[in-house]
Order: sequence, then structure tokens, then C-alpha cells
Amino acid sequence: MIVAVIGLGTFGAKTAIRLYEKGAEVVAIDKTQALVDKIKDRVTHAVSLDVTDESALRSVNISDVDVAVVAIGDDIQMSIMSVAMLRKLGVGRVIARATSLMHEHILHEIGASEIIKVEEDMGEIIASKIVAPHVLQRYNFAAGYSLVELKLGKKFEGKTLVESKIRQNYSLNIVALQKKVPYITEEGKSAYRIEINDCPMPMDVIEADDIVVLVGSEKNLDKLFADLTEN
Repeated sequence: MIVAVIGLGTFGAKTAIRLYEKGAEVVAIDKTQALVDKIKDRVTHAVSLDVTDESALRSVNISDVDVAVVAIGDDIQMSIMSVAMLRKLGVGRVIARATSLMHEHILHEIGASEIIKVEEDMGEIIASKIVAPHVLQRYNFAAGYSLVELKLGKKFEGKTLVESKIRQNYSLNIVALQKKVPYITEEGKSAYRIEINDCPMPMDVIEADDIVVLVGSEKNLDKLFADLTEN
């Protein structure tokens, strides 16, 4: 997969680096040479150019990328012009960062495939960490539905999945259990290894250190979080 990341501020640079680490071929673009120099050794290709310059974009074969991420947030006009130019040059999937409702609306109107609302998403993450500190990770995969990784704590310790009644009481499904399994190393020392049970059975027991992966509606997850907080 070839991905272009346009705008190498904190958000854009982090996105570009992580994409490269995950195996994507990344073209990182910014008009500021210093930002390009800072990232050039951590992506496939980094270049300084004006993304509103059609010939400059063509010079890096921008139409060949599978996805373009417009990470510009502090210059709304530049963000909008970048999306418009990418669509003109035939980039099929354009993901753009929006910093306001009006910005989001305009990006949709000119053809952005997907919108990222960094500030709003960070607010949700921070709020979740405060209200539900036992939640380790949370992934929103559809409107109103999430997959979460959490520790259930004392309330469910030592219970089988059937005994926990999580499915009956909360309409949530446990799709995996991550366990710390003790073992003795070749040197005779005690250690732990992580084992993932991606097909948990009704009689599997939930231990104190288990990380449980649950999937279900936000409403039902919030109900479980509230009950865990009370205990």
C-alpha cells in the first residue's frame, strides 16, 4: 500500500511514521523543509513541496497512491485546497483532518472520503480514561458500537464465562481472553508469557490479571463500566 501524508506537524508526522512501521510505503509531504528533514529517515520518501501546485504533486506521482491523508490542521484554506487538488489528480481515497464543523462540512462537499476529528476524538479518549479507567483500549468500529480491552477486576475474578453472566446481563460478547501464564525459564527462573485465547469457551475462568476483549453497543458497555466502577 502506498500512502501520502500531507502536513507533517505532530499529528501528520506521527501518522506517517506509524504507517511506515506497519509496512506501508509512505510519501511524506510538507512545504516546510525542516519538518521534511526531521522525518525523512523514518518514511519511504519525504519531500518539500506546495500541495496546491499541480505540477509539483504530479512530480511525485501522487495519482499512484492508494490513500492520501491530509493532516493539515492550522491552515484551513490549505487543507481545503489540498483535498481539492488530490481529488482533481485522481486520488481515490482522501482522508482529511477537520478542526471545526464548518471545516468538516466543506471537506465533505469537495470530496474527502473520510474525516478525522482529532480534537473530538482525543476528548472522547480522555473522558473514557477518567470515567472508565479499567478500559485499556477502545475501538469504535461502527456508529454506537465498540470493541474494548479491559480488566474486569474483583467482581468477576474466579468466575467462568457462564457464571459471569456478562452476555445475559449486559448483552456483550467476550471474543478473546489474554492470560499471563507462569513458566520456568531454562535458567530456572520464574517468568510469564502472554497467551491469547481467541475462541473462549463457556467454562473458561476469568482470572484477576486477564485482559478481556468485549464487543457490543456503547450503551451496554457503559452499563458494565458503571457497575465495575461501583465495586
